[in-house]
Amino acid sequence: MRLTHIRRTVGATAATGLLLVLAACGGSTEEPAASSNSGAPAANAFPVSIDNKYGTTTVKAEPKRIVVVGLVEQDALLSLGVVPVATTEWFGEKPGAIWPWAEAALGSNAKPEVLTNTDGVQVEKVAALRPDLIVGLYSGLTKDEYDKLSKLAPVLAQPKDQAEYGVSWQEVTRTVGKAVGKSEQAEKVVADVEAKFAAVKAANPKFAGATALMATTYEGYYVYGPQDARGRFLTDLGFKLPDGLAEVTGKDFGANLSKERTDLLDTDVLIWLVDKYDTDKAKVQADPLYAKLKVKTEGRDIYLENEELTGAATSFVTPLSLPFLLDKLTPLLQAAVDGDPATPVGRPAA
Repeated sequence: MRLTHIRRTVGATAATGLLLVLAACGGSTEEPAASSNSGAPAANAFPVSIDNKYGTTTVKAEPKRIVVVGLVEQDALLSLGVVPVATTEWFGEKPGAIWPWAEAALGSNAKPEVLTNTDGVQVEKVAALRPDLIVGLYSGLTKDEYDKLSKLAPVLAQPKDQAEYGVSWQEVTRTVGKAVGKSEQAEKVVADVEAKFAAVKAANPKFAGATALMATTYEGYYVYGPQDARGRFLTDLGFKLPDGLAEVTGKDFGANLSKERTDLLDTDVLIWLVDKYDTDKAKVQADPLYAKLKVKTEGRDIYLENEELTGAATSFVTPLSLPFLLDKLTPLLQAAVDGDPATPVGRPAA
């Protein structure tokens, strides 16, 4: 799931009774805590209708029991003072699927229950939580999953006409804000984070127009394109994705590179997301095709471990992770594009 976000279908139907579902899933009969909200929604906030890939969802009243079946939406909710009753594990195995950058927003509230998506959405466990809103914007929900979940509660599925797992953090925040009656607060959250991007961009004019790319070592070399949050992070800082990348990634958020297109990696700065820093860096740099590229010979490639916080934030792109990511990654980007091959890029500060 972490690298490919492979879509899977649900093999089981939703349970019809709470106790039967809990027994089937081995769960507790204790009721999960309701979502915590800070700040009252606008009096005229509901009902609201939100379009998605499979239709239109109407939220009739302020939701109190929100279940996240997408991979990152808990951060958008927390940024608005809303704590979901359940989240979905992507990677990292953090308690509640809450990363350190989001812990302050969680505060003293209990951590959400954590669902998995190894073989599709756990419809029965979602039913047991008695949700009044199900959020799956950053997801690959199938029509079958959407239909089953819609019998339980309104579902915010991925937007139509966008790549699976391709929705931007801004759209996630605004859509969630609309669904919980906090559109004005969501706009402020977006504006505050975008202001941080603008400040970094203004302080680093060398970013403007420099080519940049994010890649990983999944089944060879896998690159993230313009419809991916990682690609957008770079362009939001003023970088330019390499010519021809969109043709390679097509309608998806990323794609594997053929050996004939290794030239796409030869950018002004290249960020590698790897599992093991020393091992994977050595493997990449030993590749004869890669070793002759200027991005390698001039030391402009950056390596981030997926499970370390900076590497994790590079994939887990949210309004709460981005300020942390900007602080940690900007110095490395500065070193990569300073025009001096002798400048060591290094690793992010702890």
